[in-house]
Amino acid sequence: MASLPTYETLKLSQPKPHVTLVELNRPTKLNAMNQKLFDEMVLFFFLSELKICFEQLNIEKTCRVIVLTGSGRAFSTGIDIEYLVTSGAKSAEIDDIAQKILHTRSMIQRIQESLRAIDKCEKPVIAAIHGYCIGAGVDLSSCCDIRYSSRDTTFSIKEVDMGLVPDIGTLQILPKSIANHSLFRELVFTSRTFDTNEAQQIGLISRVFDTREILLDAAISLANVIANKSSIAVQGSKINLNYARDHTVDDNFTFVRTWNSGMLLTEDIVNSVMATSVLKEKSKL
Repeated sequence: MASLPTYETLKLSQPKPHVTLVELNRPTKLNAMNQKLFDEMVLFFFLSELKICFEQLNIEKTCRVIVLTGSGRAFSTGIDIEYLVTSGAKSAEIDDIAQKILHTRSMIQRIQESLRAIDKCEKPVIAAIHGYCIGAGVDLSSCCDIRYSSRDTTFSIKEVDMGLVPDIGTLQILPKSIANHSLFRELVFTSRTFDTNEAQQIGLISRVFDTREILLDAAISLANVIANKSSIAVQGSKINLNYARDHTVDDNFTFVRTWNSGMLLTEDIVNSVMATSVLKEKSKL
């Protein structure tokens, strides 16, 4: 990437070739997610920048893997309360109940689309979670492919305590991949906080590290390993994994059959086979 784009609420860097580090950059707000209003037009900042950023990285050829983390003391504490108050006040100004419903539905859809940009990104996304991962922070992490955490992280699926149904990832994506539905439902229904031990039990995170520094090093190291694999194979695998999550077994076989009938023509296969053969020959010497 010749020059990394700049954002108001995100910070981008390139710690390794083909690896992009995306940091949620509202540390004084513990990386809470917000929108801002100006002249009655919704201007997306944190949420819209997140969508724009991942859509751009999706087509950026020099980016093969993304690490997502938060600056400061937290990964993310969820939706900014100030934004909820502002949005609620704007909705209250609408008299017609149908228009009020449409306004709220549109707001939810915009937030969903912002986070879904991560899930839809064809590059693997590794979440490096630390400090606090609350409410929409859990939704955000659920859109990532791999989730690592520091040992001090506090989690909470907070929406039920706020009188809400989680609607931007936690209930829509995680149930397809978690290991312990009983514990997961307990955490959803009670909104209680939980630690990395329980997060691992349900399959929310795969590895735990003692400090944020070690966590970030591990996430970047993993990203570097993946970035050095065939990008066609890696991105194709993510596309097929996401397709498999959302379709039947028969559909999945049909999809990958069609996929590989075209992708098997790539020179990456020949290069990978040759590289493997060379390594085997060296190991014999």
